[in-house]
Formats: sequence, structure tokens, C-alpha cells
Amino acid sequence: MSKDIVLAFSGGLDTSFCVPYLKERGWAVHTVFADTGGVDAEERAYIEQRAKELGVASHVTVDGGPAIWNGFVKPFVQAGEAYQGQYPLLVSDRYLIVDAAIARAKELGTKAIAHGCTGMGNDQVRFDLAVKALGDYQIVAPIREIQKEHTQTRAYEQAYLEERGFDVRAKQKSYTINENLLGVTLSGGEIDHWKTPGEGARGWCKPRSEWPSEKLSVTVGFEKGEAVSLNGEKLPGAKLLAKLNELFAPYGVGRGMYTGDTTIGLKGRIVYEAPGLISLLTAHRALEEAVLTKQQNRFKPDVARKWVEVVYEGFFHDPIKTDLEAYLTSSQSTVNGEVVLETSGAQVTAVEVRSPHILNAKGATYAQSADWGVEEAEGFIKLFGMSSTLWAEINRS
Repeated sequence: MSKDIVLAFSGGLDTSFCVPYLKERGWAVHTVFADTGGVDAEERAYIEQRAKELGVASHVTVDGGPAIWNGFVKPFVQAGEAYQGQYPLLVSDRYLIVDAAIARAKELGTKAIAHGCTGMGNDQVRFDLAVKALGDYQIVAPIREIQKEHTQTRAYEQAYLEERGFDVRAKQKSYTINENLLGVTLSGGEIDHWKTPGEGARGWCKPRSEWPSEKLSVTVGFEKGEAVSLNGEKLPGAKLLAKLNELFAPYGVGRGMYTGDTTIGLKGRIVYEAPGLISLLTAHRALEEAVLTKQQNRFKPDVARKWVEVVYEGFFHDPIKTDLEAYLTSSQSTVNGEVVLETSGAQVTAVEVRSPHILNAKGATYAQSADWGVEEAEGFIKLFGMSSTLWAEINRS
């Protein structure tokens, strides 16, 4: 007898493989595609058609844009730190995908959830811990199961599908590609073997030969640390980020290679592209550094790095995340204003900051003018450096 199971579905090689694999084991497969903003109408139609041709019992597409903005982008930008100083957590939509899958499972009255994560990567940790935090569900992971018997899993998945009459996109044969509102990640092929990425390892960002000749300039407006407007136009967060992706991707902004320490202990290597998110981080940091106190600017990165580690490693629903976000929210009360961003290609720079909260001294400008005298300056230096000066005097040979 068939049993209902909800599969988080993207239409890629791994989740396409999961459908016939689960069906042949007696499951009635219900697919859920959480559209977190990385695909256009044509790709959404392809995903829906792919689910249909694979023979799913039902398929639904869920709009995940607002959820990913409020649940991840807003606190991530307010935190302002990338994982290990590099990676902007582009796969954090996994938590919102889990939410969509569980909502569908409740509609169907089933306690079975499936995903297409491998047994070697971080996503399996994120999916499983998120599911466990939200209820008592059975988790089925077909890719982990086949890895017990097949070392070359992608080749096995491809052959498995083709033997059953299902084609595999050429790009999916070489790379694992993830796209969402946050950006694009690519792994597999020569990337996994520590070699130069091939021409096919490219998502949204244009190569240098195709960058526009004219400079791009945009203005981002913030209220309490949240981006709310673009070039003076108020926009919902998800639409604002999508527009930034559209504007900065042609200039190659936000593309990089990342090698990091994964949750499970392996070294991970990916190509990532996050034109909008990197632009937002640049704008937010420029504004924040101008309006926070020196002590806030020194301490806040410690909180931010912890928040990033918690989210990266799968503890999205751990209470410490909420605790950390309480501090982050408090720190953003004066992060209001506008930042002008410019790029001619690859790098984006905050060239202008406008805010009523910039910590300017009325009678002094750094390295230009001051409203204190020579004696005050010399006295400050004497007291500020007294410990170091005393050590030098006492231990001078």
C-alpha cells in the first residue's frame, strides 16, 4: 500500500532521482518546490513539468521570497559577517524549504519527509535538524541510502533516471547548482578536484569581457538596519534584493570561490555568486560603522560571527539564535539613512553615506581640525599610552 511522503523538490538531478526511487519503494510522492527567488517563470514551469513527467502524486509551488527575506536576509545583513569571512550563507533557504515541506505534510496528514541531500555535505544537517526541531517526522534521504553501495553517486543517479526514460540536463551532469534569491552556488566537476572552474561553472555573474562600459551607481535606503528602498523607491525586501541581483550581476559583483570547514568535517569548495547580497552587506556596513559607537563596532562582529556559525551548522531553531538576534535588533536602532554604491566591475564600493545619526563632532574633523588644544592632546596621549610607555622605560636596556 502506498504511503504519502513529501519531497522537497528542485527539479535537479538529486531530487529528480528521488521520485522514482521512492515510488519503487511504495511511497506516493508529493513534491514541494519552495520558490525562494532564484528562478524565472520559465524555470518554474520546467520544475512543475519535471515533477509531472516523473509521476508524482501531487506538486505544489510555494512563494518563499518574503519568508527568506524576513527569516534570513534581514538578520544576516544586520549581522554583517560572512562564514569564515568569505561565504554569504547562500543555502540558508533550506530552512524555509523545510517549513514549506512540513506545511504540505500537515495538509496531507503524513509524517514522512524526504530530501535529496547527500551524505557528504552540510545540507543534510540543516534539513534534518530543522525537521527534528519542528516535529516528530520520519526523514527519508535516498541519496544517503545509495551512497552505501555506490561511490560515484551522480553517475549512478544519471544512469538510474535514463534507464527509466528520464533525460538529464547537460549542466546537471557536471555540476550541482543551487539558485535562490540569495545567489547561486556551484560544486562538482573540476571544482571538487581543486582545479580551475570551467566555463560552465557560471551562473548570473557575467565574465569581465561582458561587463558594461558605463559605471553603475545605486542608492540603498535603510530603516533600523533593514534595506527598504532602492533609488528612492520603497520596495518589499525580496523584490529589492532581486533588483540588486539584476543590477549588479552584469558587472560580475559578488562572484567568488570559497573553501571552508564544513559542519561534518570535510573541506568544502564551491563557486558562489551573490551580487545583491554582497552589495547589501557593503552598503549596510558603511552606514553602520558611521552611526554605531566604537565599542559597538568592536563587539558586534563577535555576536555576528556566532549567529553565522549557528545558522551555517544547522541550528536555525536553537534558542541561541533568537538570543543573538535580540542583540542584533537592539544594535540597529540608529542604522537609518542612505548609502550610494558604485561599481565598474567585480568590486562594489560605498561612496557616500547620508544619515542624521553619523557620529560627527561639531567642532572637529578627523585629520583636519579640532576644538581641543595641544595640551589636551598631549595629556590624552600620555595617559592613554602610560602602561606601554612605563614598560619601555623600565625594561629599556
